[in-house]
Amino acid sequence: MGKKRLRGRSPARTGALLAAGLVTTGLLAACGTDSGTKINVYYAPEDNFQTVVDNCNKAANGRYEIVYNKLQRGADDQRIQMARRLAAGDTSMDVLGLDVTWVSEFAEAGWAEEWTGQNKAAASAGVLQGPLETATYNGKLYAAPKNTNVQLLWYDDRITPNPPKTWDEMMQMSQQLKQQQKPYAIVFTGAQYEGLVVIYNTLVESLGGHILSDDGKSVVMDAGAVQALQLLKQVASSGITDPSLTNQKEDDVRQAFQRGDAAFELNWPFVYASYAEEKPKDLSHFKWAVYPEAKAGMPAKSTIGGYDLAVSPYSQHKPEAFEAALCLRSAENQKFSAINDGVPPTIESVYHDDVPLDPSKPASADNPNMAIKYPMRDTILDALKTAAVRPLSPAYQNASTVISKVLSPPSAIDPQQTAQTLREQLSDALQSKGVIP
Repeated sequence: MGKKRLRGRSPARTGALLAAGLVTTGLLAACGTDSGTKINVYYAPEDNFQTVVDNCNKAANGRYEIVYNKLQRGADDQRIQMARRLAAGDTSMDVLGLDVTWVSEFAEAGWAEEWTGQNKAAASAGVLQGPLETATYNGKLYAAPKNTNVQLLWYDDRITPNPPKTWDEMMQMSQQLKQQQKPYAIVFTGAQYEGLVVIYNTLVESLGGHILSDDGKSVVMDAGAVQALQLLKQVASSGITDPSLTNQKEDDVRQAFQRGDAAFELNWPFVYASYAEEKPKDLSHFKWAVYPEAKAGMPAKSTIGGYDLAVSPYSQHKPEAFEAALCLRSAENQKFSAINDGVPPTIESVYHDDVPLDPSKPASADNPNMAIKYPMRDTILDALKTAAVRPLSPAYQNASTVISKVLSPPSAIDPQQTAQTLREQLSDALQSKGVIP
């Protein structure tokens, strides 16, 4: 998720949201002006996304103008604003930037237009399987994958020349480093929010387990899910995590590692660009590896993040909206965003593209290509090919809220009892119909 922070209902609660949506009418953007058709894109803050919009406006050649409506930085706030306005039938919204966990929810609510025909073919061409799954619900495509994300293991080769391959090995190395009075902590997102759910889902999937059924309609919580609880409790209660574990989100984790307070960091690739900017002299020692295995011999299945682009069913300019969305996540623009904003592409060929941004000049620090600005690209691609998606359920947001609450703090987990609590509370959460604002 680059510098965006990571974070799924039926129309049953639409009436309740309608009134809530009306309070935002003062925020609505005009859907057209005297100068021509406006295509309003609602998308999370991304530092260089306006340049992508400008490029697509040039390609449109005056037929329409894409307007970037920057959403709030918090993922929950983004979702709530769009949900309320869509519940009110807002016709000024054309292209929607959806966190990958929202697509099922918006599709079920009737707030995302299905992609069909040539648009579907173009949105799917060359896209990695995991990212494509995040944009699919009940076998239909409801969004075009824009960027993906996957967590890696980050370390300093001056402290640990060889990264651990498994969680057991990582915990053993951490204990040894602690005894040697060296940086030793394992840092990850342990606060009570979606980041903790991501860690848990990765462990469950890596152990071959399931939290929910494949269709997202029933609770499973099988043996793999219980084993993941055991592993999460073990790492959190062994004195090898940061003292602030239960308050740490992505950027807190990044800062803890950069301060030298940790040996192992589990985080998204945005940390590389931050490290390069803030500690350039040490950058050559900042290394990465695929996520450690929860069970030796079984490749880890790191949970996918990212954003997909959907078209609102209330858009008054659907043909142009589909065209604009396709341009905004084209291979060329995905490469630009990867190099400039650190967000991993969904199109596999982009990872192998070594042409610099200005192809008329040689690659350099001032005219970078993927190899220069995205040196971890091969590792990310390897991780994506075994990655996991979060449960594709319209009630995902409810389920996520339950999971993060029950798992916090991780050190207090009682594997069998916690699993039973999750079974009961998740069953209730899946009965919810409609978006909860």
